[in-house]
Amino acid sequence: MTVTDAPVPAPAPVPVPVPAGQGGDQAQGPAPVPALAARAAAVGGSPVREILAVTARPEVINFAGGLPAPELFDAAGVAAAFQAVLTATPGTALQYSTTEGEPALRAAIAARTAVRGLPTDADDVLVTTGSQQALSLLATALVEPGDTVLVEDPCYLAALQAFAFAGAHVVPVPCDEAGIDPAALDELVAAHRPKLLYTVPTFQNPTGRTLPADRRAEIAAVAARRGLWIVEDDPYGELRFEGGRVPWIATYPGAEDRTVLLGSFSKVMAPGLRLGWLRGPAALLRACAVAKQAADLHTPTVNQLAAARYLADNDLDAHVARVAGAYRERRDAMLLGLADALPHGSSWVRPEGGMFVWATLPAGYDTGALLPEVVRHDVAYVPGAPFYAGEPDSATLRMCFVTQSPDEIAEGLRRLGAALGG
Repeated sequence: MTVTDAPVPAPAPVPVPVPAGQGGDQAQGPAPVPALAARAAAVGGSPVREILAVTARPEVINFAGGLPAPELFDAAGVAAAFQAVLTATPGTALQYSTTEGEPALRAAIAARTAVRGLPTDADDVLVTTGSQQALSLLATALVEPGDTVLVEDPCYLAALQAFAFAGAHVVPVPCDEAGIDPAALDELVAAHRPKLLYTVPTFQNPTGRTLPADRRAEIAAVAARRGLWIVEDDPYGELRFEGGRVPWIATYPGAEDRTVLLGSFSKVMAPGLRLGWLRGPAALLRACAVAKQAADLHTPTVNQLAAARYLADNDLDAHVARVAGAYRERRDAMLLGLADALPHGSSWVRPEGGMFVWATLPAGYDTGALLPEVVRHDVAYVPGAPFYAGEPDSATLRMCFVTQSPDEIAEGLRRLGAALGG
């Protein structure tokens, strides 16, 4: 067919104006916008954040948050570090950076990790915008929708959110007062063929418990025998008040090539810096770096360089020891007052470090239902139920002991006892 033989298209119909309010799509108004993604509708917000919003009044003694004590920040040291990098290398500090992180900071993190028993090079480290981003990156790099992820029971809330957004099938691993039961873990791995196990083995959030060395070795052996990634989150491990340090799971035989260790400066330097990291095998780090490029390109350069400068100019370990000393006094104040504040028959975990005390009230108590009355007494905690991936224990609660002074803790527990009828 030649061009001259082509059929002539029919003229387009002339639209007929429809007066406003007389039928047609115009009468119905604009079409609705498309719906949110199913995962956004299905995953709820953090109950801790919601409680903090409700209890923001200054008169409330708030045990609900997980906030480090601001008066213990080394504000002068951090300010000096920022001043130094902005004076010496402003062009670099205010410029884009590499996705993997500033070399000076990666080297410093690697050195701190190696001296604690896990040989690490800078190339083994990816700097993240808080360790929470590390969780999100790992969920993106490892988890397909429908994959099974194993978690402690109860579990860190934001980890449950991250895995839920990835579309994971989250299965809780039975735990006792010492943490994960390795035999139960072995059975669940055999039954579900999960992609990974997520654990906070040292001063766990929310329970404060620490997994003993023998169980860490058993978990490493299960991972090696069954084929399993271990995501070992350690934001609190340096905040030890008593007892000896327990090696990371990543150091045990069988875990070397399948453990991702997460760390953070939030609890030992300042959470506002939003500096975390993950240490793991090269192939997984590359996948996480690609995911990070899609998320934020890189963690803020100036924050990274300031942290590296702080580590070079200051003794962070000495600072952490001072903070841990203050936190120990606050933990002791909370443990001292719990017997009078909580109903007879309650029990609680005595943490050797970290930031939290986990308590269980007698059967029949519902800490979620009790919370409004507690808040009316100008004190707050976090109900335990949201921390469970499976069947929740509604008689549990979490309290943070580091934000208030010992005297404020004593007063807060007095108010709690009055609210609970103690």
